[in-house]
Amino acid sequence: MTEQRTESGTTTLWRPTGPEELALVEASGWTAWPPRLPEQPIFYPVLDEDYAVRIARDWNVPASGSGYVTRFEADTAFLARYPVRRAGGETILELWVPAEELAEFNRHIVGRIEVVREFHGRA
Repeated sequence: MTEQRTESGTTTLWRPTGPEELALVEASGWTAWPPRLPEQPIFYPVLDEDYAVRIARDWNVPASGSGYVTRFEADTAFLARYPVRRAGGETILELWVPAEELAEFNRHIVGRIEVVREFHGRA
């Protein structure tokens, strides 16, 4: 598995996102993910940076003009409640967090959410 656990008891997660969601993360002070929309019952951070890059570049850019890969740390013990879901190949791994649990999930983010990659469509 590609999950990265650190000495500090946190796990590194990535989240591919578009510009609208990223603006809401920025508005939180880079500390929380926004509530899901009614058509989004699951929040899914991913466990592999390359997978996040593929989604941001290949899905977010065509859908909204830009795609961003964010990285953040979350408390490993808390994350154990969410089974790792394989959404395709060996490294296509996600955590599925029910929308109603997102506020609690956000309380277990350690540090800030940071943008590590960005992709833009042609102007």
